[in-house]
Amino acid sequence: MAGRLDLARRLAVGAVCAAFVSLAVAGVHGWPQAAAQQKPAKKDPGAKADEPWPEPAKLAERRVAAENLPLFKSQETLAFTLTSDFGAINRDRDPKSTKQFPGTLQVTGGAGAPIPVQVGGRGHARRNPRVCDVVPIRLNFEKKDVAGTLFEGQGELKLVTHCSSGVDGDQSVLSEYLTYRLYNLFTPRSFRARLVKVAYVDPKREPSPRPRYGMLLEDSDDLARRMEGRTYGVPNRLFNFVEPDSLLLMMMFQYMIANTDFSIMALHNVKLVQVKPMTLYPVPYDFDYSGFVNTGYGAVDKRLGLVSVRERMYRGPCKTMAEYAPVLAVFNAKKDEVMALVDQMPDMKPNRRKDARDFLEAFFAIASNPGKAKKTFVDECVKAVGM
Repeated sequence: MAGRLDLARRLAVGAVCAAFVSLAVAGVHGWPQAAAQQKPAKKDPGAKADEPWPEPAKLAERRVAAENLPLFKSQETLAFTLTSDFGAINRDRDPKSTKQFPGTLQVTGGAGAPIPVQVGGRGHARRNPRVCDVVPIRLNFEKKDVAGTLFEGQGELKLVTHCSSGVDGDQSVLSEYLTYRLYNLFTPRSFRARLVKVAYVDPKREPSPRPRYGMLLEDSDDLARRMEGRTYGVPNRLFNFVEPDSLLLMMMFQYMIANTDFSIMALHNVKLVQVKPMTLYPVPYDFDYSGFVNTGYGAVDKRLGLVSVRERMYRGPCKTMAEYAPVLAVFNAKKDEVMALVDQMPDMKPNRRKDARDFLEAFFAIASNPGKAKKTFVDECVKAVGM
């Protein structure tokens, strides 16, 4: 432990933007590794922050519309058939590629014609064929094609696919979906997810032997509309730029699930949502490198002094026990609901479910014990201005 703390403190020395952005973008699992060589963004990331705010009535109207999008109104598993050239999609492994292929989506048991959709790969690490057999997918709809359907109001959607062709690929999807549901328990300022079961059909190939679990993620602009705000794409935000209660809640959640694969400063797996006048809320996503999800491809940045994704490390702002007490109370009060969600996950294997419960119990053993909590979050906290 002392060695890990010494290493972490060395990482935190002079905890200025450059140091922490370097930590975020030089990771071993697909974070951008040569930011200086990338072409500058065509759009100013701060431009949106300077735009005039809509009137309160307009913000409320947008919030209601986003809240009522039919796709995320239900938590029932959605089954559909997705048809496209998956051979070409799965060969397109360049993380910079934006190629799209025509396809159709037909909801199982749904009335009406199949919905036209453009299908393409996305992501970084999981596009590496040494990491995943199947690339994550991005779906793009024309709003006229989804009018009056379950996908009404959707334009672009992320489809989290199974990584491996084996059964464990589905189990990892279920665990990550569960993680999103767990965060929903603690705050409405969180991405909504819809569990899906997809039959992949490629007219050039044999049909897929069985439907596979996947997950559709709420668009970040819809998340922002639900919060009566807008996405904020400016990097290098320190802790004191971010709404403190939401920051602490997010950091405690990341500790609970043993996730270090995120950075506020590099905007890596964290969306910032600006709410008028200038309040920034951090919203995490992509939990597949967490110890809780425990995918076969998960890895940690060795410079953190961790040896496994299963090892927890608190990376939030350092506080006193009096300041931690409210957020710890929130987590302890939610324990029964957390465990109930684990027990209710469909098709999760018994050993996977037991592992999830045991992993969470280890967190609550710390969160509910003042002595252990002080040692973890006060005594061993690495002081830094951001991450």
